[in-house]
Amino acid sequence: MNTANRLKLSILDFVHIYKGTAATKSLQDMTEMVQFAEQWGFNRYWFTEHHNTTTLMGTSPDLLSLHAAAHTKSIRVGSGGIMLPNHSPLKVMENFTLLEGLYPGRIDLGIGRASGTDGRTMLALLRSRELMEVNDFPEQLDNLLSFFERNFKENHPFSHINPPGDKSMVPDMFMLGSSEGGLHFALEKGLGFVFAAHLAPQLAIPMLRAYHSGFKPSSYLSEPQSMLTTIVITAETEEEAKYIAGPAELMWAQMSTGTRNLTFPTPEEAKNHTYTPHEELARERNKERFVIGSVGQVAEQLQQIAKASLVDEIMIADFYPNQESRKKGHELLAKELNLSQGEQ
Repeated sequence: MNTANRLKLSILDFVHIYKGTAATKSLQDMTEMVQFAEQWGFNRYWFTEHHNTTTLMGTSPDLLSLHAAAHTKSIRVGSGGIMLPNHSPLKVMENFTLLEGLYPGRIDLGIGRASGTDGRTMLALLRSRELMEVNDFPEQLDNLLSFFERNFKENHPFSHINPPGDKSMVPDMFMLGSSEGGLHFALEKGLGFVFAAHLAPQLAIPMLRAYHSGFKPSSYLSEPQSMLTTIVITAETEEEAKYIAGPAELMWAQMSTGTRNLTFPTPEEAKNHTYTPHEELARERNKERFVIGSVGQVAEQLQQIAKASLVDEIMIADFYPNQESRKKGHELLAKELNLSQGEQ
């Protein structure tokens, strides 16, 4: 395979707290995984932001990125994403300027438009009922970019705020999306674009193709840069992969029917679970969220997805049911696609 055309893979870590394990174990697993991903040639390692759940430790992508960068040497790390409605744009800029200064050329800032949580938790984060009732994301994004670029207009109330650092200390920035909204902001600002195909699989290819056709060069990018995120579960055989994927399929089926704060079941528990009619219907509808199969099957399907969506990088939303299966699955796929022979 020509190196220039080689498919790049990255990992999106939710920092799952597996059943019967402590939160500290999930952080130890994460540290091991990001080093493992670097070893096998993965391009990026990102962290999600979720709140008010006892099954995920991904509350602070910036802190997790700092830890991941400190324990690796070359892999890019970052947020997938920072949910901007929960944050002050100035504080996001300060944190990621600091990260970029500490680990230049290795930091990514993926920006999300949702809160990633429920209303009560959002109130606890924002401490303002008024802010919850206002959709001011466009203003937040403008402020974030202006803080990085230090280009507020003279009459702007923030024009005389002077953060430390300079315009060289800017991470690579991506707009996240699962609809036309994220696409709109990526095109308007000339940012990279990451589409969450595990959330809206039917829209992934048309949205990513629209991004490529509509992109105009900006101060951030001279050409379009896009990725697709999907749930990938693989093993040496298709049968084994389906067994390992059982917990994720069950979780997504139950989430789709309204269950919250689910504990990740074990593969054996998922295998023995009797699906309700509603869960079975949700499971069938959810199939497009997953790429499941033997490593050869999965590698071929990912190549097809990348070609159709015009991306050269796919980010794996990590829903393996335990540390052993995720390490094995990622290693098999890295070998199949010769990731370690590519360019970081």
